[in-house]
Amino acid sequence: MIVDKNDLTDYLIKVKRGEIEEGLKLGIDEIDEYMRFKRGSLDFFVGHANTGKTHLVLFLMFCYARKHNLNWLIYSSENTPYSIMRKFIEFHTGLPITKIPEDHIKTFTENFSKRFKLVDTNRIYTYTELLTTAKTIYEKWKIDGFLIDPYNSLRKDGTKNGYEYNYDAASAFRLFCKVFNVTIWINAHAVTEALRKKHAEGHTYAGHPIPPSMADAEGGGVWGNRSDNFYSIHRYTMHKTDWLYTDIHVKKCKDTSTGGKPTVIDEGIRLKSLPNQVGFLAGSTNIKANI
Repeated sequence: MIVDKNDLTDYLIKVKRGEIEEGLKLGIDEIDEYMRFKRGSLDFFVGHANTGKTHLVLFLMFCYARKHNLNWLIYSSENTPYSIMRKFIEFHTGLPITKIPEDHIKTFTENFSKRFKLVDTNRIYTYTELLTTAKTIYEKWKIDGFLIDPYNSLRKDGTKNGYEYNYDAASAFRLFCKVFNVTIWINAHAVTEALRKKHAEGHTYAGHPIPPSMADAEGGGVWGNRSDNFYSIHRYTMHKTDWLYTDIHVKKCKDTSTGGKPTVIDEGIRLKSLPNQVGFLAGSTNIKANI
């Protein structure tokens, strides 16, 4: 089917007039300048093991859901439903679970299911099976976002080599995003070789592993090529003081006209973990408390 030229003209005129709808903001300038929640977008997150990728992604998901009343579907094969629930209630209250009254826990648990649905991880899915499951859930309970964490936990089927298979998966994810106007966030590990890359002598973090690049994602450059937005999550876990900080490096922002842009090389969005890992600060701003 041929694209209607009138639709193209209307869109370009809207761009000229600055009338294109921007991605959703959190109201935190340090984040909104570079990162947005965009409907129908395929976003990819990569990071080294034990850098808190899932923790940060769940926090951002919670913040966007709270700020904009978004519904999320979550497939997280390396985390139990209870650990995810615990993170959300701690983000919500700003307190560790041991200091939260039991009646608050019960109330939050009831409200949790109104915004978040968890895919049963007692079985291993292929990407096609996972998308079929997501489609079934979407038809019963409209979702705005879908987290897949991590991608490498999905079962591979068929006879194609890994690169071809990942391209097919990425294309299927993109099509799902466009057809249902659902944003997919994919979390993934960096390849082992990426961990061997260190900052050079003279750098502030000389000797520490550098943030992963788009090519360092498991599955290769396909995810940098096919994603709409690509984020590298990094934390200097062995640094004496800066292990508290998590950096989000925006490696790709396909459409800057709807908000967001790549971060400057070597300078990401720096967030500081709150005590007990119940949230983050952007500068001196408590992110959750200001949305």
